[in-house]
Formats: sequence, structure tokens, C-alpha cells
Amino acid sequence: MAEQSLVFSFFLIFTGAAVLATIALYTRQPLLVAYIVLGALLGPYGFAFIGDTKLLADISHIGIIFLLFLLGLDMQPSHLVQMLRKATLVAILSALIFMVIGYLVGIAFGFTQTEAIVMGVALMFSSTIIGIKLLPTTVLHHKHTGELVVGLLLLQDIIAIMVLLVLNNTGSEQNDPMMFVKTIIALPAIIVVAFLFVRYCLLPLIHHFDRFHEYIFLVAIGWCLGMAEIAQLAGLSAEIGAFIGGVAVATSPIAQYIATSLKPLRDFFLILFFFSIGASFNLALLGDILIPALVLAILVLALKPLVFRVLLRRISESKQLAWEVGFRLGQISEFSLLIAYLATSTALIGQEASHVIQATAILTFLLSTYVVIFNFPNPIAVSDKLRRD
Repeated sequence: MAEQSLVFSFFLIFTGAAVLATIALYTRQPLLVAYIVLGALLGPYGFAFIGDTKLLADISHIGIIFLLFLLGLDMQPSHLVQMLRKATLVAILSALIFMVIGYLVGIAFGFTQTEAIVMGVALMFSSTIIGIKLLPTTVLHHKHTGELVVGLLLLQDIIAIMVLLVLNNTGSEQNDPMMFVKTIIALPAIIVVAFLFVRYCLLPLIHHFDRFHEYIFLVAIGWCLGMAEIAQLAGLSAEIGAFIGGVAVATSPIAQYIATSLKPLRDFFLILFFFSIGASFNLALLGDILIPALVLAILVLALKPLVFRVLLRRISESKQLAWEVGFRLGQISEFSLLIAYLATSTALIGQEASHVIQATAILTFLLSTYVVIFNFPNPIAVSDKLRRD
């Protein structure tokens, strides 16, 4: 019965996505909008054709892992280190600015101090998925823009991991300060082990059996998910582990073949991810949280490009590049959703505050996608002039 239910769910999701995607393309709308709307329609708070979205959300998480792995395959380690060093101050200052903005809005709408702090923290980050999915491969390979976007997103992800550790500690009965120490030690250790393993084991195996494409495909998936699991066990995120796994292979000639072969698999899981976002939102609370969510979304969409533009100009980036990076990062993050879910499960915030964060995430995902696809080069642009794969 469980298998039939999962097959039926996949039938509804992908058939429905195909129909709505067709309508979206005819009406010149982003495909991401179709997936989120479909989730809201078919999920437990819509027509309830799919009652339990937890399994689908867990499965869809694999799409984020593959996305970061493929991103790592496109990044040369030397360029990455240089960019992280340059972007650190920008990432920290922008995070603090948006934490203050979110906190002040939370207080203004009568939320508790703790809820306002969590709302502020949720505004600190931009979406890795939106940022990378709308970034053309050509930009990543040939332009400074892609490296800068990736560097800022990675630094934000590291800050987000620390926040999630704090929330986990706050929610647990035993506070373990050593958890932070273990995490700080784990990151460089995993990087070193990953590069050594790739150099002395993985690449020799791939070179020896490079005639068997199926073998390379399997090894790539195993390496990606293995690194994700190791990172998660060490207190980091699965996404960070997958990214490290990708960067470790990036200098190999086989990297681009692996990237090409895994893209369809990534897209399959990302459709599930955006569907689960729409399906998990309780539409019954919309009336109570719409105004604060709209205010937060408008502030994020208006101020993130401006803040990043000012900060990036301070580190000698061009005006045009600074604006483009700001608009590409002009939303909140999937980490914001995780923070909302975790803070609710540990009773730090109520359902209303959690749904304000969720609604803000959905609104900024949708609206920032519109801004990017109609103004900057991206793989899903409706205009042929802007479409870059």
C-alpha cells in the first residue's frame, strides 16, 4: 500500500507539474512558480490529494545535495579559497543587517522577543537553490559573478549551520558546548580526507574503469551521498559535505562528464523540493500572517540588492556586478524554512511566527525568481536573449 501511495503521489506531482509547466511557459512564467503552486493545490492544506508530505520532503532533500555537488564540480579550489577570503566581511555584515531588520519587524507586529530574534535570523540568508539554479553554467565558468555568488552563499551556509546547532542545543535537554568545537574541527578534517581519498583512491579507480560509463555514474552518486552523510554525522550539513565532495573532484578531467550525467537526476529531486514547499504551507493561517509576511518580503526584495550593492562596492566590485549579485541573492533561504521548523518543534516560536517565515520564504522565492529571469542571464529565461544554460 505504501508503494502504491508513493507511486500515485509521483504520478500526481509529475503529471501535474507537466501540465502547469506547460501553462507557465505559454504565459511566460517561471517554472518554479508552477511547482510551488502545484504543491499548495495538491497538498494537505489544498485539495488534500497528497496527505503526508514529510516523505516527499525528505526525498526532495537529495536534490539540494546533488545541486551542491554539481556546484562543487564547477569550482576550482584555488579560485574558491580566494573568493571566500574576499567575501567573508560582506557575508557577515549583510547577515547582521538583515537580522536587525527582521527583529524590528517582528517586534513591530507584536511577536515575542524570541520570535522576533528567530525571524531576524531567518532573514540573514539567501537561497542556495534559487541562487545556483538561476546561475548559468557559462557565468560560473567564465565570469567573476558566479564565483562571488557561490562564495557568499557558502559563507551564509556556514553561518546557518552554526545557527541550527544553537537551536538544536536550545531544544535539547543537555546543552553540549563541545558540539561547536567538534564541528569546527570536523570541517577542515573532512576537506583534507576528501582530497586525499579522491587523489589516491577515487580518481585511480575512475581512470582504470573509464570505459564503463555506468560505473562512473554509480561512483559519482555514491561519493556525493557518502560525503553528505559523513558531513551530517560530523555536525555539519549534508549540503556542505556534498559541495566538498564536488570540489575535491573538480580538478579532474572527468568532472564535467559527471556534472552532465547527474543534471537530470538533480532536476527530478528539485521538482519534489519546490512541490513540498507549497504543500507544507497551511493556507488556513494566511489571513493572520499575510501582512507581516508581505512587509518582510518587500523589505527583503527591496533592501537585499541595495545592501549587497553597497557592501560589494566597498571591496572594489563594479557597480553592475554588485547590483546583479544583489538581485540574485534577493530572497531568504531554504535554511530559513529549516530554522522555522526547528524553532517550532523546540517551542521557541509559535505556529503564527513560523508561518510568517514560511510565507516570506515562498513570496521571496517567487518574486526574486521573476526579477532574475526577466533581467539577467539564466537557464530558465523565457527570453532567448537572456537564456544561458
